[in-house]
Amino acid sequence: MEAVLTMMGNRVLLLTQWFDPEPTFKGLVFARELVKRGFEVEVITGFPNYPGGKVYPGYRVKLIQKEVVDGVNVTRVPLYPSHDKGAKGRILNYASFAASSLVYGLFFARKADVMYAYHPPLTVGVTAALLRLFRRTPVVYDIQDMWPDTLRATGMFSNERALKIVGAVCDWVYKRVDHIVVLSPGFRRLLIERGVPSAKIDVIYNWCAEDSITDRGGDLPAGFPADGFRVLFAGNMGKAQALPAVLEAAEMLLHEAPAARFVFLGGGIEVDRLQETAERKRLGNVTFLPAVPMSEVGKYLGAADALLVHLKKDPLFRITIPSKTQAYMAAGKPIIMGVDGDAADLVREGQCGYVAESENPRSIADAVMALMRLSVEQREEMANRSKTFYMEKLSLKAGVEAFVDIFQKMAARRGA
Repeated sequence: MEAVLTMMGNRVLLLTQWFDPEPTFKGLVFARELVKRGFEVEVITGFPNYPGGKVYPGYRVKLIQKEVVDGVNVTRVPLYPSHDKGAKGRILNYASFAASSLVYGLFFARKADVMYAYHPPLTVGVTAALLRLFRRTPVVYDIQDMWPDTLRATGMFSNERALKIVGAVCDWVYKRVDHIVVLSPGFRRLLIERGVPSAKIDVIYNWCAEDSITDRGGDLPAGFPADGFRVLFAGNMGKAQALPAVLEAAEMLLHEAPAARFVFLGGGIEVDRLQETAERKRLGNVTFLPAVPMSEVGKYLGAADALLVHLKKDPLFRITIPSKTQAYMAAGKPIIMGVDGDAADLVREGQCGYVAESENPRSIADAVMALMRLSVEQREEMANRSKTFYMEKLSLKAGVEAFVDIFQKMAARRGA
């Protein structure tokens, strides 16, 4: 029966505005895995310009560009390159790709057995729904960002009338796609509350860049503390991460646990302010290191004794699983989860760390001390559980297998 389903559903169209070499969760790695499983894959995407808004070297926007990468057929269609902080540039960016991908999908793309559409932006969902209407191709809609909630939380849009329109368009798309995939149980609960049938929604956790995470090298990274109990936060340092609370925890531990060390690896709009705070408070147990290429992140994770995730208190973040969660678990290290909700539940389920209340310095400090009190063997067992949980529930292999099952069911239903 499985062989029959594979034959019926062996042509997949991936519709995504962002694709390699741009950073994306479901890019070339995902498409390549589908090819390995016998699918014929065509990607409709734009010319790479994210996140800076400038077209990458070696590319220029033109009417169409086709290439084959590792057996994946990649078709690039024109768009307005932009990633402005203002709404105008982003709207032009989103709308131009939606229009050009719709034209290509309607008149030039080969007929597919199933279409996969990546959200955000919402305009990709609109294109996918229209293509489904005219070409009768079942759509699997992968929601990575909950709109309009994210737009409101990040301040991208503050006009309530505009946000209501976005919400109405979301509802329109949800009704017209065949199946929806979300990254967390909380996303699923929210969609059900908004009227999407539960049978239409599956949770498939994101995976991480596994090769980079597990490639640790041998030497201690430059600038990394050589001793003490080293807690690493790696990634963007913006307002959403609410890292002043972590600095307050570090200040508490100067006297309560002098061996504790906090390492912040990365960049972001809050870095300078955080560094000024650490200097003003004379936090000798805090180190800041600049961002490094993804290929080098693994050795920093490997050098740490524990890995920290932290986000501010926000209803949206309760149902969000930060991408570093998967990376930390794949690295096989104990985790301190300073995020309330679904991300904390993953750590509890995997028994691979301690949960601290978001934006609560006392709770963060207590979680660090709890890990420090464990024996080396106990922390090693926790680290092993972390990696095992990732491989079984969150890995590329687990995620692709779940998508393949959905694709086959959609294609079989279409062929019935």
